[in-house]
Amino acid sequence: MKSLKTLCPYCGVGCGLEVVHNPSDTSEAIVDNWKVRGDRTHPSSQGMVCVKGATIIESIDRGRLLYPMFRESLDQPFRPISWEEALGRIVAEIERVRGDYGVDSICMYGSGQFLTEDYYTAQKLIKGCLGTNNFDANSRLCMSSAVSGYKLSLGSDGPPACYEDLELTDCAFFVGSNAAECHPIVFNRFQKYRKRHPDVKLVVVDPRKTPTAESADLHLGITPGSDVDLFHAIAYLLIQWGQLDRDFIKTATNNFAEYVALIQQYPPESVAPRCGVSVAEIEQAARYWAESQRVLSLWSMGLNQSSEGTAKVQSLINLHLLTGQIGKPGAGPFSLTGQPNAMGGREAGGLAHLLPGYRSVTNAQDRAEVEQFWGLPPGQISPHIGRTVWDMITGLEEGHVQLLWIAATNPLVSLPDLERTRQALAKSPFTIYQEAYSPTETTDYAHLLLPATQWSEKTGVMTNSERRVTYCPAFHTPAGEAREDWVIFAEVGRRLGYEAQFPFTSAAEVYAEFAQLTAGRVCDLSGLSHEILAQFGPQQWPFPQGTTPTSTAKRLYLDHHFPTPNGRANFAPVHPRGLAEPPDLDYPFVLTTGRLYGHWHTQTRTGRIPKIQQMHPEPFLELHPRDAQKLGVSEGEWVRVESRRGACRLQVKVTKAIAPGTVFVPMHWGSLWAQDAEVNQLTHPAACPISGQPELKASAVKIIVERN
Repeated sequence: MKSLKTLCPYCGVGCGLEVVHNPSDTSEAIVDNWKVRGDRTHPSSQGMVCVKGATIIESIDRGRLLYPMFRESLDQPFRPISWEEALGRIVAEIERVRGDYGVDSICMYGSGQFLTEDYYTAQKLIKGCLGTNNFDANSRLCMSSAVSGYKLSLGSDGPPACYEDLELTDCAFFVGSNAAECHPIVFNRFQKYRKRHPDVKLVVVDPRKTPTAESADLHLGITPGSDVDLFHAIAYLLIQWGQLDRDFIKTATNNFAEYVALIQQYPPESVAPRCGVSVAEIEQAARYWAESQRVLSLWSMGLNQSSEGTAKVQSLINLHLLTGQIGKPGAGPFSLTGQPNAMGGREAGGLAHLLPGYRSVTNAQDRAEVEQFWGLPPGQISPHIGRTVWDMITGLEEGHVQLLWIAATNPLVSLPDLERTRQALAKSPFTIYQEAYSPTETTDYAHLLLPATQWSEKTGVMTNSERRVTYCPAFHTPAGEAREDWVIFAEVGRRLGYEAQFPFTSAAEVYAEFAQLTAGRVCDLSGLSHEILAQFGPQQWPFPQGTTPTSTAKRLYLDHHFPTPNGRANFAPVHPRGLAEPPDLDYPFVLTTGRLYGHWHTQTRTGRIPKIQQMHPEPFLELHPRDAQKLGVSEGEWVRVESRRGACRLQVKVTKAIAPGTVFVPMHWGSLWAQDAEVNQLTHPAACPISGQPELKASAVKIIVERN
């Protein structure tokens, strides 16, 4: 019997897994006698695992894409081709498009499912060698508002807190995060601590009374879009009560006077009606914050997926700056990442405005450093921010995007305004789709399919929400002719004439080069390697050269010095703008979307696991009893939900867990898994002007009751 340690490839919690191979234990064998359990030595998850991690191995051999497939047009069937032909076609199309239309007509859309080695190699190919910044990833739909909020308020991306703070805080402030279902191991750690320390407070801000909110000391069921108002009202009371850290404000922050002037316009009496909560509830939230020596705020999509996502994140960080609740154990702002390696992707430069090492494409020095490191001529990297994923969609509509390369993600379920997305993808002259599974909803819109390895079949590293890097070794034979993503990118680069830039023969070599490029940056990983991670286990960054491996938790900004021009954090005096599409007489409800405990994203994996399918067999619409009564609809009846863009047909779940005037639909079901249930048929693409993150959490809809 042999075992090895790896990481769960689902959410950003980053739970350690131990996979065990026992040929004689056929009774528990799932795939080739391998089974999986929680890794008790992993410092992030401490042996805990949710149903997704516990069943992950069941998905390895189900519904896999086994060979490269090609078709000339979307109305033709696919035919198997060799890797030699597939790579030849990619190179020929890139050269043709670059010659006829320019390099900025080439785009790649990647994924937090990538290992860091995959991300890094893609950046080198697209941004370095080809010279276009048109690389984006589904972190754009998930974490980009957190990225921009951290950058503007604190000077750099990177959550300053860590999971150990869950067990040191006096008050946990969960905002727009149903962690009990979406990040269950994080929430379980906190709940275990809270059980031992009953004086620890839990505040949950969410329009739904989720499983997270059910155990809260205070649940603020706010009106969607009123987060900034709420944070400002709490700040108003903290200032009025004199509950400030004046020394911290004086020595470590900018813009305090402007912030205070703005906050005076948000007394709880005027804010409470906009938020849909009482003045007493706002006062209680402020009191919990004021009376706590250590406040930890945690958030996820409820803040990020908004047309003012950056403002929401900054307004929450303002409260930490106001009270000095940052740079100390048990306190700080802490975004909960959605994808398993979205953090690693950000470190590697995997968004349209980034370069490796938390560098920016608009910064001349950053570009020059990367060009020199990559052995490219000065000026090779474009100074212009590339296309976000939605810009890629509009580029297809306008004919400006001529080649789209999609890898390890399923945009034909996850993007907003799906009908418009479909029509745009249908116009793409050449779409490459690199994926482990087939079919997915996106398969129908591809010309070339490339089989990729997935978790268990590829070696590399991932970084979780607390900046902890874990080594993930391959232990299973790749399905069919599947290849590692980084291997595919590197081979295309070599065939395009960039042999010197892609000398790699292993993922370890890729990571060694990437780690060097982070030296001296906030996300310094230069002291890490596959060898160190395999020998000493998961490590948190910063981890510069010479660092001694340890499991001790690390926090950022302990010295209250921030990576801004003057070393101070920035208060953000911003007024809320409200929803991009508020409800009206024609569309009187606000639709919000979210995740369920068992499923993850678009079911590419979980839809193939019977146990999880049995847990969540069908999508549904949550509706408050008051609204159900007005509509004359009962539990289990079918309704048609319409927005200005599309419609869904769903069964009603009547519940007081949703606020009146708001409805909820889970986002997991695409056309492969249910009929007329794709919630992103309804959502709109309006996005935060700073982060580019769409407002997937709030769309105006109407409900039509279906009667036979």
